[in-house]
Amino acid sequence: MSLDLQTILQHRQQFPALANKRYFNYGGQGPMPQSALIALHNAHDRIQQDGPFSVAINDEIQEIMKGLREAIAADLGTTAKSIALTENVSMGCNMALWGMDWREGDHILLTDCEYPSVMTTVEELRRRFGVKVTTCPIMQTLNDGDPVQMIERHLLANTRLVIVSHVLWNTGQVLPLADIVKVCHHYPTQAYPIQVLVDAAQSVGVLPLELDALGADFYAFTGHKWWCGAAGAGGFYVHPNAFDRLSPTFAGWRGITKGVIGEPPHWKPDCRRFEISTSSFPLYSALREAIATHNQVGTAAERYQRIGQMSEYLWKRLSEIPQVRCLRTSPPQAGLVSFRIQHPDLNHGQWVANLEQQGLFVRKINLPDCIRASVHYLTLEEECDQLVEAIAQAF
Repeated sequence: MSLDLQTILQHRQQFPALANKRYFNYGGQGPMPQSALIALHNAHDRIQQDGPFSVAINDEIQEIMKGLREAIAADLGTTAKSIALTENVSMGCNMALWGMDWREGDHILLTDCEYPSVMTTVEELRRRFGVKVTTCPIMQTLNDGDPVQMIERHLLANTRLVIVSHVLWNTGQVLPLADIVKVCHHYPTQAYPIQVLVDAAQSVGVLPLELDALGADFYAFTGHKWWCGAAGAGGFYVHPNAFDRLSPTFAGWRGITKGVIGEPPHWKPDCRRFEISTSSFPLYSALREAIATHNQVGTAAERYQRIGQMSEYLWKRLSEIPQVRCLRTSPPQAGLVSFRIQHPDLNHGQWVANLEQQGLFVRKINLPDCIRASVHYLTLEEECDQLVEAIAQAF
């Protein structure tokens, strides 16, 4: 079953930012629904009126966190005990990277399409612990080749961790994560099973997900992109089979039952042990409401189907312009449409700035040098037409 246009038009009215612009940057930050904005304001107001540090408010904060973990778990096909609340994807990736017991000579494999913050953290692990770091050229498989075989060819007997993005942030390629996990978990190593850390910045809120079934050990995600929540609220998933192989790097009152000098840490028995201390808790109220707002429209599979339809529509329209070349030679698999524009006077950064002045919001990507348009289920064909016409008219 497909989502009908009238339903989408009515639903869009809940997103104030969509009223005065054509928005193609969900992969950077999604516009918040009005209900999330109200939830954010109301939570701040209650905390100030009734607290801010009172028994009643502290009890409410615990309920806010519990409710968000449950909402995330229901959306991602897992249980609340496997979810830790974080600020963003980078924080979740750092929790996994610094929580492993690294030894000199251990090998980390990551793709050449990972986000710079992840690459930087891995380089610091190399410097501190003497781990070996290599990259596999996954970008080569965008239009031709098997990403699973590419990763398998780069595994070593001393590989401890593989880092991949479920949806590559620059090219929009969707990696076959379940197959990658299977190859890694069954690869013969010297001493340790190969674990898989997933950067899920561009997959949560796009792909229908069943994390326990996918099998990835760690899955770091945010709420401010495709879920359209407030910036500063995200999550970190740890598969039940990987839970005992990861240690908290930071300690705070949210992650412990008590703290006693001279005793081992008294960690909470689930993924709450990876949470640290005080956060802006109203952000959690806003994210929970944003997730609920999306779930008012069809199923996750139906929303993903529409994302694919709108992405393919934009990809086809862009391909009609002789000076435009989409990175993918076939329709996009998710919501990211990356393309290059050949123009004698304008670089991609200037294109992005010029389009924004016309109310068309896209993003420049540096590697590879291109423009990225993010297409959600909220996107309309007429918005895609306006973006294409603005580009075509510049020639």
